Amino acid sequence: MYVIATAGHVDHGKSTLVRALTGIEPDRWAEERRRGMTIDLGFAWTTLPSGRRLAFVDVPGHERFVTNMLAGLGPVPAVMFVLAADQGWQAQSQEHWEAIEALGVDRGLLVVTRCDLMDPAPALEQARARISWPALTVSGGTGAGLDELRRGLDLLVSSLPAPDAGAPVRLWIDRAFTIKGAGTVVTGTLAAGTIRTGDLLVLDDERVRVKGLQVTGEPVDEVTATARVAVNLRGVERERAARGKALLAPDAWLTTGVVDARTDARAGASGAPRQAGAHVDARMDARVDGRGEVRVAPWRVDGGPVPREAVLHIGSASVPVRLRPLGPGPPDHGAASPGHEAPDSGLAGRALPGPGSGLSLIHISEPTRP
Repeated sequence: MYVIATAGHVDHGKSTLVRALTGIEPDRWAEERRRGMTIDLGFAWTTLPSGRRLAFVDVPGHERFVTNMLAGLGPVPAVMFVLAADQGWQAQSQEHWEAIEALGVDRGLLVVTRCDLMDPAPALEQARARISWPALTVSGGTGAGLDELRRGLDLLVSSLPAPDAGAPVRLWIDRAFTIKGAGTVVTGTLAAGTIRTGDLLVLDDERVRVKGLQVTGEPVDEVTATARVAVNLRGVERERAARGKALLAPDAWLTTGVVDARTDARAGASGAPRQAGAHVDARMDARVDGRGEVRVAPWRVDGGPVPREAVLHIGSASVPVRLRPLGPGPPDHGAASPGHEAPDSGLAGRALPGPGSGLSLIHISEPTRP
């Protein structure tokens, strides 16, 4: 199986396109269907012309639900970026694109929709100024271009690097619920590793046993990355499992109260430097300690001080943190701040805009070394 996420501004037709491609309604809530707007993550899947199975994580486009969007984008290897021909490049188009860049998702497909309503050329030109991915034009309403899109998705997933089936499992939970007679079920995108029925995994520092597994609604005994997977956990109360927690392979991951983070000060996709208060992608060294604090060099792209509060995004998690000064000024690209040595922990992060904070951190942790 392959898994990709959607991205793009609210009301640009992401869910309509997923529905047309899969025949599955990605909007799970009655409120979403009533309002015609995605609020939380949606899930759907299909079989491509080659026979490959492809699952979609459909993310909300509204600015109020950025945290939900990031939870969906975090674990996926590729994105279908959707832009409406009749609306062009909008605020959340830019926000989602900068999130994709910050997360390091460098493979995807640009899809200009609603081509039955307006000539797609102007919107396509706007997007190509920022996105270098292959592009297609379609209409989710009339079905025009959907066959070409399916072939384009086939080419996209065939180019993705093969995941490491032997890697230690880290399944970020993006949904948790209870089924009568079965107990607690959690879902997520398995990006690496293999999970089997009967396996012992770790949740909140306690070992839990996998009672059952499902992929695309079908029970299976084993799931290998990449896949959308539902995991039935034995003897785990629903309150213990929530979005942002992770199921981990035992004795394979370090938990830490201190994080060294490095981010990138390169200009945005348009070539213009990013300004503080907007989407900042600034280089810094940072540490998160056990009190939920980040120590950073006291600077930002526009020369002003680093914000004192931020949001740490990792996988499907979103954690408020405080920022504290680390050094006297900005380091050179790839170098340590003046007056102290570069961190050697190997932990890395990237900066993102966060709702109400001006800056968030995406932190990628690593498995323990042998």
